[in-house]
Amino acid sequence: MTEEEKCALGMLYDANNDETLLAARRRCKDICYEYNLLRPSEEDKQRELMCRLLGKTGRNFQILAPFWCDYGSNITIGENFFANHNCVILDGGKVTFGSNVFIGPNCGFYTAGHPLDAARRNRGLEYARPITVGDNVWFGAGVSVLPGVTIGSNTVIGAGSVVNRDIPAGVVAVGNPCRVVRTIGEGLPPSE
Repeated sequence: MTEEEKCALGMLYDANNDETLLAARRRCKDICYEYNLLRPSEEDKQRELMCRLLGKTGRNFQILAPFWCDYGSNITIGENFFANHNCVILDGGKVTFGSNVFIGPNCGFYTAGHPLDAARRNRGLEYARPITVGDNVWFGAGVSVLPGVTIGSNTVIGAGSVVNRDIPAGVVAVGNPCRVVRTIGEGLPPSE
């Protein structure tokens, strides 16, 4: 079984010594580097690079530089996707964003994790768990989403939150660890 196959199955795998994975990450980092050096006005080139990098995109999306990811091919974004500056996606596992997802600055989505056991961790072993985000989700600035998390549609994740467990649809969730504080619409003025 290859290291890539182990990763896809959620098993421990060696991402640091497998030439296939190393080559895929080098390709990805080169594209991210090129993307991050573009002028903001070079929108056509930005779009072309993101379409080449990401696994699947909608027609309408915007990702502000700098942006970094590990493979790119494991990332799917829906329509009307927006990621503000300094978005990092460690996509050893699949990362799926629905439509109308808005990501504040300095957010990270991390599918990678490492063994608690120091001996295995020191050998460079890691695992990857998918992250899934529904439609109409807004992430405030500085949010971290950890491996294996699913976030339901129509949800707001407050700034600075660390999301280490699933969050249901239609809620506001905040904190470290992130927790639901209310449903959407609860206690809001009619204009919201």
